[in-house]
Amino acid sequence: MFSKAEAQIIKKEFWTAFAEAYPRKWLLYDTKIKDVSFKFYVDNKKAQVMLDIEPKDEEKRTIYFEKIESLKNILHEDFLTDAVLEKNFYLETGKAISRIWVEKTGISLYNKASWNEIFDFFNEKMDAFERFFYEYEDYIRDLEINT
Repeated sequence: MFSKAEAQIIKKEFWTAFAEAYPRKWLLYDTKIKDVSFKFYVDNKKAQVMLDIEPKDEEKRTIYFEKIESLKNILHEDFLTDAVLEKNFYLETGKAISRIWVEKTGISLYNKASWNEIFDFFNEKMDAFERFFYEYEDYIRDLEINT
């Protein structure tokens, strides 16, 4: 087990190594849709690449999610075969958001031997997610076009 300080150092080393292995600018928070963002996540059990849809306005959250859900077959067939779509995903805080994600288990942030596997997973899945988003962003972004 690591102390909190040791864990922070390992996390910093991990993200620095990832940035060096894949030196590119990821889309992440720059979707140009308020409260819709891509995220990387890793802990001692899994790694995830996520698209979180979290506008405070429930109707907007539903519309954005349903637009992506209407593209589910394309997302699965052409980009991320293993993507999970969850309209009501509850954060630890109890807040409900919508989340689309892919996950790799059996790896750990605290095992440096698995870092390259995580980096490759992050790169492959986020690249596919971004390509999907860029292809359909006009449709996703436009709240006037209903599903």
